[in-house]
Amino acid sequence: MKMSEIQPLTSPASNDVAWALWWPDLLAGISVAGVLLPEAVAYAAIAGVQPMHALLATLVGLCLYPLFGTSRFAMVAPTSSAAAVFASAAVIGGPAMGYALVGLTGTLFLVASALRAGFLGAFISRPVLRGFAWALALTIMIKQLPQIAGVPVQASQTGPLLWALMADAAHWHRPSVALGSAALVLWLSLFHGLKRWLFLPTSLLVLGLGVVLSATLGLGAQGVVLVGDIAWQPLAWSLPALSTEHWLRAMEIAPALLLILFAESWGSVRSLALQSGDRVDANHELLALGAANLASGLVQGLPVGAGFSAASASQAAGGRSKWSGVVAALALALLLWQARPWLALLPVPVLAAVVIGILSHNLWPRAVLYTLRLGGDAWLALVAAAGVLLFGVLFGMLLAVTLSLLGAIRRFAQPLVTELGLLPGTRDYLDRARHPEASAVEGTLIMRPEEPLFFANAEQVFQRVHRRADATHAQVVVLSLEVCDDLDSTAVEALAEFAASLRQQGTALLLARVKDRPRAALVRVGLTDAASGGVALFWSVDDAAKAAAEAPTTESSPTRP
Repeated sequence: MKMSEIQPLTSPASNDVAWALWWPDLLAGISVAGVLLPEAVAYAAIAGVQPMHALLATLVGLCLYPLFGTSRFAMVAPTSSAAAVFASAAVIGGPAMGYALVGLTGTLFLVASALRAGFLGAFISRPVLRGFAWALALTIMIKQLPQIAGVPVQASQTGPLLWALMADAAHWHRPSVALGSAALVLWLSLFHGLKRWLFLPTSLLVLGLGVVLSATLGLGAQGVVLVGDIAWQPLAWSLPALSTEHWLRAMEIAPALLLILFAESWGSVRSLALQSGDRVDANHELLALGAANLASGLVQGLPVGAGFSAASASQAAGGRSKWSGVVAALALALLLWQARPWLALLPVPVLAAVVIGILSHNLWPRAVLYTLRLGGDAWLALVAAAGVLLFGVLFGMLLAVTLSLLGAIRRFAQPLVTELGLLPGTRDYLDRARHPEASAVEGTLIMRPEEPLFFANAEQVFQRVHRRADATHAQVVVLSLEVCDDLDSTAVEALAEFAASLRQQGTALLLARVKDRPRAALVRVGLTDAASGGVALFWSVDDAAKAAAEAPTTESSPTRP
């Protein structure tokens, strides 16, 4: 074989293919870095810490998520809601308590992943989440106003803060007000008017212009507050030094922060996955968020989640894989290595204006208004929003989570039972209250619980059925358990007591549409044992109703009143 016939290991064609595959992720990663850099600096201001804490958290999140996460678009970094919760915890026990909160939240994420608790995100209802998100965005924007005015305000809640700011209007720093107002107008103009023609993120352009003005006009010498030197913080893996009381307070807040972060992250990941036809796994997302937050807490970083802005930026820029997040991390690391002196010149009023611009699309509560039109539990949106605005982010967050959990418990614990009747000419049994044409079966009461039976509602359901059986003088009660996927020990014991009580009064109990797991539970406790007068099980309501019609009357049974 001639040397000229030997093909190289990597041909030009294969190099072109590899470059074509890598190029979209490279561009997407650089675009995401342009979005995350100003957001990290802004969210550090919200949290009340140096920008390096947010930037370290961003690097940790971007590097760890690809190892465990399942979304090719998700970018795990600090978010506005997480930064606000961090700030609320820091008010109680200083930044060290905030870092402890991050680490504890990461640990809870890992425990939830091990327990395969991916369903946790569903325990915050959408009305509560929408009300909380709107009030949180409004709170964050209001808290940026003192930065633009150039005056210190100590109040932490929105009402007292606005009052103190207006009372101190005579001392507003005019150059800061002019600079911040101009930056906000420029951001809104660029974002809404020229966004489609811009190749760089709007926030990056406005912040860059602020740095240029600061360097050329000497804004620091004119009294405008600058970000200042961003000291490089080496990765020191250590636990925060806190008192036992502060650790306990952080443990109280961590479950609520977990639910908020997971609901926000899973919402972003799930929505983008549906748009692109991808598959994502909630339990793997828990693992990824747990690893990222635990590592971020150990290096004194902010809490991180998969925010929608950076993830959508990756998708819009053409990112194809999780490598775009790694590219974004490398680009950010390069900026931190080379551009920290420029970041130190960034005017704080410009940064505050960018934060307001980023959150300005949430100013009009269209999501809350849409929820109110739906009715039902929509009032929870107003309660969650009022809790944040009146009592602060921390209390509002806890109130939102508590309301969601109480709403779920209340719904499942309600003893909702429907009486069924036979639709003429069919084998279908429908709610008699909603379908008057459905007729009752003579001598038989057919009832169906509308919520799964468990320890909180089982006894109430059986009492309600018992009272209805007494009122109708039914000889047979058919109970349809189609909504019950399983029965806990309390529900099984209550069902056995209910069957025994009916039997003493001469009424037979038949169970219909019993699924495999509750059927197995009833068999284990001997409730279906025919030798001891057990309860008969049927796969359909119609079969149970026919068996009830054929059942002989028990002569030895006591006479019903």
